Amino acid sequence: MSLSARPLRSVMTRSIMVMALASIALPAAAAVRVEIEAGRSYMDSYATNTAFVEGVFDEHRIGDSRFSWSPDVSLGWIDGRDIAGYDNYRHDGHLYSTRDQSWLLAGGARFRYGDPGDWYRSLFFSFQPALHTGRTLALSTPYEFVSTLGWQGRHFMLGIRHISNGDLHSPNRGETMALVGIGFDL
Repeated sequence: MSLSARPLRSVMTRSIMVMALASIALPAAAAVRVEIEAGRSYMDSYATNTAFVEGVFDEHRIGDSRFSWSPDVSLGWIDGRDIAGYDNYRHDGHLYSTRDQSWLLAGGARFRYGDPGDWYRSLFFSFQPALHTGRTLALSTPYEFVSTLGWQGRHFMLGIRHISNGDLHSPNRGETMALVGIGFDL
């Protein structure tokens, strides 16, 4: 482990502990939907495995509109890739590869539109800022942005997720993944 990775891993460990304590401290009346998601993530045309655990909390209407939002937190893992052509890529004095596994901690909101019973109410969009442990060509900064377009059934979830730094730093290849998940309410 490099010296620069140690402080980031310490921050990630502390962040995970804070998130765990915050979820315990939530009022007993707060409902949470837990989703366990898995799929394939692509950087360019190179795929790897990925998995997430996501917590979606009580839904709140946005004013008098038909839009609603829910707090959304997730912990994810993206496996590394063995792509010899991308090893030892240098940019701005930093060395990048595709071999690092990345652990991600994200928190934001899941948005939906419509009233209960509307067929399109199962569709959602979420946006989350994230911190992560890996430094790869796809995820080149310790922070990233996570956006997901998906469908949420009672016990099933499908989604397309994209993670990148929003072109705030190069390289910025990003990760794009297809996810399938099971969900249950606590």
